[in-house]
Amino acid sequence: MIDSIVKIGTPMRDVLEAIGHEPAGIAFFNSEDDVLAGILTDGDVRRLFLKGIQLDDKVTAAHLGDFVSAREGEDIENLLKKINKLIRIVPILNDEGQLVDYFRYEHKTKFIPVAEPSLKGNELKYVTDAVLSTWISSRGEYINRFEAEFAEYCGVEYGVAVSNGTVAIQLALKAKEIGPGDEVIVPDFTFAATINSVIHCGATPVIVDVLKETWCMDPAAVAKAITPNTKAIIPVHIYGQACDMEAIMELASANDLFVLEDAAEAHGARYNGKRVGGLGHAATFSFFGNKIITCGEGGMVTTNDAALNDRMRVLRDHGMSKEKRYWHDHVGFNFRMTNLQAAIGCAQLEKIEDIRKWRSELEEAYKKVFSGYDIKFQSTAANTERAIWLISALMPSAEKRDSLIQHFRNHNVDLRPFFYPLSDMPIYQEYASHSEVASEISMVGVSLPTVEGMDMEEFKSILDSWK
Repeated sequence: MIDSIVKIGTPMRDVLEAIGHEPAGIAFFNSEDDVLAGILTDGDVRRLFLKGIQLDDKVTAAHLGDFVSAREGEDIENLLKKINKLIRIVPILNDEGQLVDYFRYEHKTKFIPVAEPSLKGNELKYVTDAVLSTWISSRGEYINRFEAEFAEYCGVEYGVAVSNGTVAIQLALKAKEIGPGDEVIVPDFTFAATINSVIHCGATPVIVDVLKETWCMDPAAVAKAITPNTKAIIPVHIYGQACDMEAIMELASANDLFVLEDAAEAHGARYNGKRVGGLGHAATFSFFGNKIITCGEGGMVTTNDAALNDRMRVLRDHGMSKEKRYWHDHVGFNFRMTNLQAAIGCAQLEKIEDIRKWRSELEEAYKKVFSGYDIKFQSTAANTERAIWLISALMPSAEKRDSLIQHFRNHNVDLRPFFYPLSDMPIYQEYASHSEVASEISMVGVSLPTVEGMDMEEFKSILDSWK
């Protein structure tokens, strides 16, 4: 039985009530002799309101547009031919033109993103608690808890929570007084936040190539790039693979350089049994929505350096004195994390090992699906334990990579190409020399959807239809 049949001349108020009774969100209008005269969807109603119709105004034939109908008994193929982007509901009429039923077409296509957060723990509980406490800005128990617990997870003394992973890098460099005239060595294969933070500090980035096996900063290239002006090195644990930190720290020690790990993509990764975040003099993390654990947006600096920790806390909060409120000893920043973000972070940290486990299992599932295809998945370097961020691999050519990405996007599955090398972009070319390996990796790299509960049978079906 159709509950939304009304007569032409019915007030709009009653039409809305009729639409509310029909799951399809539509009203069917009969003439006085019960012949279907027109239809209005909920979208049509919104448009009429925008044109000025009022609740007590009567709907007339002039308000009803043309409609496409079908005759009782028409087969499904004919009904589908009547469907297009604008027409999703087809009234079915008897020989007298009276409504007997309707055909409704719903095209439900699920879009599979390249990444999405896993929010199945205490996130809502802790955020609700923070809201009820009224501590929703940059103070609250969850900030203190998140800083302490994340620092402990990384095996360090201090964690300084900030608003995002990019400013985490900037804060650490500023706290070390790195600025104009100083050089900071960065890898060519990384997200732009790494180099942008150096530039925002007024320092000069020096771009070096990466290793073909690990995609991480090449220590030999770092050694060649060191000059009397070099003050810091930022090794990036790219896509969750830890850099060769022993070699980098030896170079740093020999040249009195500050080492700031960029661990934005590597929560939980290990090098020689020790977690990233405690391998250099300090480290930075991102908690953006696509990271291994997330706060929606947020970052952290970890360190064992008490003086660095103290200075970062002052600079993070407008440079305000900790002893004398509203007295500013430094020109600082507002880089603070909110208690709401930290509440999510605490819940995420509780299940980080579970998250890492399903990511590892998903990578193994992908390897089985791609068995027989010419593709090389990211490897794990000796003496390391990778933290899988986006499950990533190298295709045999740029053409193959781009073809694969486009094929899956045509099926509403988001595969991503790798980052462009920094040296390819005109705004950074003055800081770079030729980076052969970074260019080679970038051209053929692809990241696969890293989403909990991926339907691998569906993915394989799409893959097998790729030519």
